[in-house]
Amino acid sequence: MEAATILVVDDEQPIVDLVSSYLTNEGFVVHRAYDGPGALALARSVKPDLVVLDVMLPGLDGIEVCRQLHRDTSVFVLMLTARADEIDKLIGLSVGADDYLTKPFSPRELVARVKAILRRNRVIRAIEVNQRPILQFEGLLIDPERREVERNGVRVDLTPREFDLLYALASYPGRVFTREELLQRVWGPDFAGIDWVVDVHIGTLRRKLDDDHHGTPLVQTVRGVGYKFVGSTR
Repeated sequence: MEAATILVVDDEQPIVDLVSSYLTNEGFVVHRAYDGPGALALARSVKPDLVVLDVMLPGLDGIEVCRQLHRDTSVFVLMLTARADEIDKLIGLSVGADDYLTKPFSPRELVARVKAILRRNRVIRAIEVNQRPILQFEGLLIDPERREVERNGVRVDLTPREFDLLYALASYPGRVFTREELLQRVWGPDFAGIDWVVDVHIGTLRRKLDDDHHGTPLVQTVRGVGYKFVGSTR
C-alpha cells in the first residue's frame, strides 16, 4: 500500500520537526510549511492526503487556509490550536476540519488521530468500491462514486466529512440517529473528540444545502435525541 502523504504546517519549527519525525517513523511521506501562503502552495503541489494545520499562522491563518483547501480539494485536516476555548475549535470545524488537538499535545496522540482519520477514509473507499447506491430524492441527488451532491440540479460542494454525514443520514430516511451513532458511522470508533462536532458539521451541511430556503429542511433536529433525514424519494 502506498504511503500516505502528510503536510505539517506550523510557524514553530521545533513543533514541525517533532511532528514530522514521529510521522516519518510511522512510514508517512511528510512535507513541511511554516506559514499560510506556503501551506496552500505546497498543498497544491504535493496533493497531501491529510494536513496537520496550526490555527495561528503568519501570512494567512489556519482557519482561512482550511477554508481555501476545502474550496479546491477534499483533503483531510487535523487542526492544532494553542487556545483551549471552544470558539477556535468550532470555527475550525465549521470550515471542514476533521479533528483537532490543543497544544501542548502528545506526538503519539497526534499520530493516532492521523491514522484514525486515514483509516476511516480507507473504509469509506472500500465500501464505495462495493458500489454504494446513488441516492435520489425530490430535488436532491447523492452520488457516492463521484462523491457529488446536487440540490435542484446545482452542485453542492461538501467536505469529505460532510458528504459522509449526509450519506449516512440519507441512507435511512426518517430514522433518528443519536450523535454517538453518527460519530461511529462517520468519524469511526477511534475518534477521540467530543460529540458536539456532529452539531457543527450538521450546521454547515444545512447551510450548504440551503435548507432554510427550500421549505422543509432535509436534515432535522430531533430535540434531545439527535438528527434525521426527511427527503422524499422520487
